[in-house]
Amino acid sequence: MNLILLGAPGAGKGTQAEIICAKLNIPSISTGNILRAAVKEGTEMGLKAKSFMDAGALVPDEVIIGILKERLAQPDCANGFILDGVPRTIAQAEAIETMGIRIDKVLELQVEDNVIVDRMSGRRVCEKCGASYHIVNKKSKVEGVCDLLRRQARHPQGRPARNRAGSPEGISRADRAAGGVLPYPRQAGRDQVLPLHRGDHG
Repeated sequence: MNLILLGAPGAGKGTQAEIICAKLNIPSISTGNILRAAVKEGTEMGLKAKSFMDAGALVPDEVIIGILKERLAQPDCANGFILDGVPRTIAQAEAIETMGIRIDKVLELQVEDNVIVDRMSGRRVCEKCGASYHIVNKKSKVEGVCDLLRRQARHPQGRPARNRAGSPEGISRADRAAGGVLPYPRQAGRDQVLPLHRGDHG
């Protein structure tokens, strides 16, 4: 089964993806993870992405899609996959459609803005592997240290998340970005809205 998870940062896409992956035995693919892997492996698209990242610029859609295409060609995607937060733009959605990638279902996670702000302000991410923790909901065994690599787990970007997507303004921008690609699955009848509340995992 090929799935897409959409929602604002902090909506719980990564957490829900982990649960679904364990149930269906398929990989979860997020933009951040495939970018880091492609750069580390030195693939053609990874090197292109690195040039933009080193310059402090956004990686363009065509490079993101190129890296996604490389990732979906790997054997572990043969029985399905979950796209976590991809596509983020209409151009990416159109490119996925042009590639002939079948999407069986799109799950849209909706969470109240104040819950997202709380989640993002408490989020901690390992600088090396990208593992995500939360100071209340998902603590590491040792505070500030990644369970997987025993490395320091820092706040995303080293500053409060509410200055990024974890603010009412940032959440609004993220919602508009996700909403821009939703007409595609909705027209095909593949979109399912999942309202998540404070007690849900995220």
